[in-house]
Amino acid sequence: MTVLDIGEVARRAGVPASTLRYYEEKGLITSSGRRGLRRQYDPGVLERLALIALGRTAGFSLDEIGRMFAPDGRPDLDREKLAAKADELEARMRELAVLRDSLRHAAACPAPSHMECPTFRGLLRAAATGVVAVPPKRTPGPP
Repeated sequence: MTVLDIGEVARRAGVPASTLRYYEEKGLITSSGRRGLRRQYDPGVLERLALIALGRTAGFSLDEIGRMFAPDGRPDLDREKLAAKADELEARMRELAVLRDSLRHAAACPAPSHMECPTFRGLLRAAATGVVAVPPKRTPGPP
């Protein structure tokens, strides 16, 4: 059976060997043994590492990711948790879109000073409270 050295797994997965050791310590992956002092892994670890990377990118904690594997090591994904994370990401994307649009407005704002721009001041208030809120729609005033 083919086994991969820790250095090869690290290279293929794009993570440092220290990350692999940490994941092993957390129980997310297991080595199949050692050759000398170097850990050896079955090739299936690469798919598991890809699932871990996907989970991290989606914002799951390592503990949450660990619970996404059945005792036999196969993925056992909770669809409700996946849907909830997708909802969280969607909300964050809306917040980021508001932030992006506010920054673009501030960059091109014709106000003499950014501090005189209502949109920029709203962005400052949102930053101060830690909440990015969708600004209210402004209706054009009388000419």
